[in-house]
Order: sequence, then structure tokens, then C-alpha cells
Amino acid sequence: MSDPGPARSASATAPVGDPTAVPDTDMNPGTCTGPDHAVGAADTSGTAAAVGTRTAPPSEPASSTPPAGRITEEASGKAAEKTAGKASAPPRSGPPALTARRRAGLLVTLILGSLTALPALSMDMYLPALPQVGGTLHTPAATVQLTLTACLLGLAVGQLVAGPMSDQFGRRRPLLIGMCGYVVASAACALAPGIETLIAFRVVQGLAGAAGIVIARAVVRDMYDGLAMARFFSTLMLIGGLAPILAPVLGGQILRFTDWRGVFLILSGMGILLTVVTARWLPETLTAGNRQKGGVPNALRTMRGLFADRAFTGYLLAGSFSFAALFAYVSASPFVMQEIYGASPQTFSLVFMINSIGLVAAGQINGKILVGRVPLDRVLAFGLLMTGTASVALLLLTTGVFGHAGLVPVATWLCVLMTGMGFVLPNANSQGLMRAPHAAGSASALLGTAQFLIGAIASPLVGIAGEHTAVPMAVVQLTALLAAALAFLGLCRPWRARS
Repeated sequence: MSDPGPARSASATAPVGDPTAVPDTDMNPGTCTGPDHAVGAADTSGTAAAVGTRTAPPSEPASSTPPAGRITEEASGKAAEKTAGKASAPPRSGPPALTARRRAGLLVTLILGSLTALPALSMDMYLPALPQVGGTLHTPAATVQLTLTACLLGLAVGQLVAGPMSDQFGRRRPLLIGMCGYVVASAACALAPGIETLIAFRVVQGLAGAAGIVIARAVVRDMYDGLAMARFFSTLMLIGGLAPILAPVLGGQILRFTDWRGVFLILSGMGILLTVVTARWLPETLTAGNRQKGGVPNALRTMRGLFADRAFTGYLLAGSFSFAALFAYVSASPFVMQEIYGASPQTFSLVFMINSIGLVAAGQINGKILVGRVPLDRVLAFGLLMTGTASVALLLLTTGVFGHAGLVPVATWLCVLMTGMGFVLPNANSQGLMRAPHAAGSASALLGTAQFLIGAIASPLVGIAGEHTAVPMAVVQLTALLAAALAFLGLCRPWRARS
């Protein structure tokens, strides 16, 4: 099949036998795969499953407007064409619901960004208190580390529960239940009498907090489509990217006035504030007519259908293995920079901050400049090439091919790797969610769970050879990024047009 141009014909995008599907010329060329079909068509009658197409119910003409609440560049473009073609017609204001939604855009963006940043706050704000936890509970460091693993496991599994629930009951109810659970679990962590109890409550904290991550992505899918969704994910990365920068510093400052239990009380207070703001100002974005029916069996069928979509699986694996390389950096960088290359804690914090800024800056370049001008798959491929090159350079440096490498070259290539993630992660998530317009909660759950699970597997491997060599970190990163590239090329097949 030949490479797609900037616009596609209806026959190239409409599902076979669907006369109501119309092309979305604003969608990124090459975002779906040849014989594959977008998942979700079987779940809701009268709607198009193919990405980049829009259908009207049988009782409406094909030119009907998109569902209320979803902001698409296609809708705005067609409205402009109609206005230009009818000069004599008096101008009309946009739909009230859409106007209100746009006015509340900044607040909704901050709420969704805070929900996605909650895991980083739960993990990173607690890091400076780890030695204190071991001393207070008379527990070795290796056991204290299990409190991090427990939270990570809860975040992974919780998304599998909250995502399908939000497809069935709407976004607000499961989200508010999860946030209330997060508040209670955080307070329980502060009162834990022993390490076993703390580990158990950390699992519950992760399970409840997972609702914020997965449902925030599903809300974005409800409200936005196509390139607008990719831009919005880049904006969320700006907010979420600040969390790993500020959380350790904030945790260290909190420990000046209280102990590790106070950190969990602060997290509980943050949860209360976010729950109140969410209940007051985050609207329901999934209408009753678009909700899934059938409970758990239907959710399992939906997930099975998502995995059957080759392109969705490709984006899921590409994003997850890239996330594993990111986790390898987060887990190994304190030992690599301080123990091997002699950086002080202050220098390490500065390097960590610069790398996080690179990640956020790349996300903003992606959303503000590249999206709409360059196909998303092309930007994703560039990000994979950028991160892969950095991982090769790190492997050569850490194995001593160029002699003993100092801190500066290693930190430089780590910064390149982190910056490249800003081009990979938002586009992999956007492209994956575009494959499931009518099962956004389940798709978001699978994307998030796969990232955390694969990241959790990769994280301990960086220390397999001890604390005095950085080679395992570089090997894990290179292996993960090669797997991401193979999944992207082999399953997504970005050079082919998709329906």
C-alpha cells in the first residue's frame, strides 16, 4: 500500500459496508494499520470504529456534528468552511456546553494534570524518608524498599479495575471512590505500627490512586480527538513532569518539621483537596448512551479485542518498554552518579532536575510545534531513534570503550535519553487511545498497567551486578528501547496507511 498523503479518501478510511463514515482529514496520516480495525465498534451501534472516521446514527445524516464535549479540529475546520461559504448568514455562537467546557479548560487541565502527578508524589515525596522508616520500624533497608514496590504494584493492578469500571459507570463515580480510598489509605500509612502493615497499606494506596491516572487519560479521550488529544497529552506532561522535580525537595522540607508519618498525612491532605476540587469542577465526560454494558465479562471481551488490534498492541508495547528504560534511569541514577561518578547529593539533584526539564520541554515542543505539522508516528519514531542512540552511547561509555568516562558525558547522554521520552510517551499513549474510541477506560487501563508492570520488572535489574557498575543500567535501557522499536515497526507498521 502506498504512503498516505496529508488527506485520505473516504474509501481509504471507512469500514467496509459502512456508508455513513466520513474521512477526518485532520487526523495524522498513517495512524492505523491496514487490515486491522479500530476496537469498540461492536460495543456501540451506530458509531464508527475506525480511527479518523465519524459516523452518524441511522436517523441522522452523515454530516451531523460530533458528540457534545469532544473537541476536534475536524469540527472546527468544517464550521469555518460553512461560515466562509455562507457570507450572508449571520454569525452564530458555539454550543453552550462546548463554550462552557472551553472556559473551564484551564481548571480541568490542572485537575487532570494533578491526577496524573499523584503517583509521582506518592513515590518520590516519600523517598527522603526511607532511612527514617527503617530506623523507626527497626527494619533493614531491603525490606523498606518493598514499600515502594508495593505502591508500584498497586498502581499497576488498580488501573485494570478502575478503567473498565469507568467505561461502565461513567468517569466521576469510580474516580471519586478511588480518591476517597487514597485519602484513607494515606492516613492509614501514617498510623502503621509495623513494616508489614505499612506495606499492606501502600498496596491499597496504589490501588486507589491508580483511578486518578487511568480515568484522567480516559477523560482526555472523551473530550479530545486526533491531533487535539496529542497536544493535550503534551500539556499534561508539563504538569505531571513537575512532580518528580518537586516531590523529593518537598519531602525533604517536610522532614525538617516532622517525621515520615507526617509525609503520609500531607499526602492524605493533598488527596482531600484534590477530591473536593474534582467533585466540584470536573464534569462527567462519558454520557449514559456511550457507556459499556455487561459488567466484567464485557470488560474482558473488550480487553481481548484491544489486544487483537495489532496497532494498539504495538503502541502499548512501544510505550511500555520506553517507560521501562525511564524506570531504569530513575532506579539506577542515584547510585550511578553518586557512588560511581562521585557526584554530591546536590549535584545529583541538579542533574535530575535538568533531565526532568528536558523531558517536559520535549513534551511541549511535541504538543505546541510538531503536532499538526508532522505525523505523530514520525515524531514517535524520532523519539525512539533519539533514546536508542543515547542508550548505545551510555553502553559504550559505561563499558569503558572510550576509556574512563566522567560524570559530564554520562549525565549528558542521560539528558538526551530523558528528552527523547518527551517525544515517545505522549504520542504512544495518544495513538493507542485513538484505536479505542468507545473503550477509552479499558484502553487506558491496559496502557497504564503494562507500563508500570514492565517498568517494575526492569527496575531491579539495574542493580543485578552491584552498586559499583553502571553497565546493567545501560544494558536494560538499550534492550528495552530495542524492544520498543521492534514493537513499533513490527506491529504498528507506520509506513502503511490504516483504516
